[in-house]
Amino acid sequence: MNFPIRPEAASNFATEHDQLFFTITALTIFFTVVVLTLVVIFAARYRAGSKYSRANASNHNTKLEITWSVIPLLLGLGIFVWGAKIFVEQHTPPKEAMELFVIGKQWMWHVQHPNGVRENNTIHLPLGRPVRVTMISQDVIHALYIPEFRVQYHVVPGRYTTFWFTPTKVGKFHLFCNMYCGTQHAEMGGYVYVQEPEDFEKWLENDGTKVAERTPSLAELGKALYDRTQCGNCHGQVDNVRAPSLIGLYGRQRQFTNGMSGVADDSYLRDSILNPNSRVVKGYREIMPQNYKFTEEQILQLAAYIKSLGAAASPNPVTPSVDAPMPTPNTPAPSGDPTSHNLPGR
Repeated sequence: MNFPIRPEAASNFATEHDQLFFTITALTIFFTVVVLTLVVIFAARYRAGSKYSRANASNHNTKLEITWSVIPLLLGLGIFVWGAKIFVEQHTPPKEAMELFVIGKQWMWHVQHPNGVRENNTIHLPLGRPVRVTMISQDVIHALYIPEFRVQYHVVPGRYTTFWFTPTKVGKFHLFCNMYCGTQHAEMGGYVYVQEPEDFEKWLENDGTKVAERTPSLAELGKALYDRTQCGNCHGQVDNVRAPSLIGLYGRQRQFTNGMSGVADDSYLRDSILNPNSRVVKGYREIMPQNYKFTEEQILQLAAYIKSLGAAASPNPVTPSVDAPMPTPNTPAPSGDPTSHNLPGR
């Protein structure tokens, strides 16, 4: 009879997670048994009507009190350090990690590979390669949960969340939403397929076989959207009086007109696309319209294109003028586009 007490361990975090879990479980059982045993013994010995001697009863024992305070304190601190170590490791992906983008929707997981292959409710991954997952929700709070990998994290509307892992076993593993998200929550699931690296590359080259839709890469889709919406009208090869260049933007420290600063990371790009006047670069004015209605997929595409633009082209950027005119489009955007103007890459 096969009766497993835990899911299969199929990622680099699974074993350490299980060790921590079973250590906490063992300590919980141990102290529960000790306390319960003492309660039963003392309750029986000193019950009402018992003839057991109560003479010279002690109400204080310094050594005993220090012992039962210090030992649990040290155990608790040890568990905290151990758990914090796993948490930090799980949210500090290696630089060489493969990128994967996940959008949670009622009631489906939409997965986007950087090369353009898309999947719904399935994720194909190579064995032994670190995978960095960037997630966001299109509607309500979800939670991406792969029990065999011992990974779970909330997928929140309006904010990117990330974690990483390395698959360590070839096979088919469960994928769930672990946060109640509506009437069809129980149906929001699928499978993760871990393949040998050469099989995974063949799967990608074969347009994802029959389970994925082949499209241009994220950066290619982003450039097409960038061109259609005429972002280049203001964001040119170098900084100019209308807007800063987007070349070499990603990862750069930015100074804002409100006196604050920040790094141009994924969250900054998303916020600047949707709310261009929230953090305007120092020296520029709030002249960008804020009626953008990009989908989360389009935001990922634009961000991928911005990341692909490479190093800065101008060591001596043009100093923007406070009298710079309001930018206007040369031609209207195609029907159905979210904006008729340029990208607010502030």
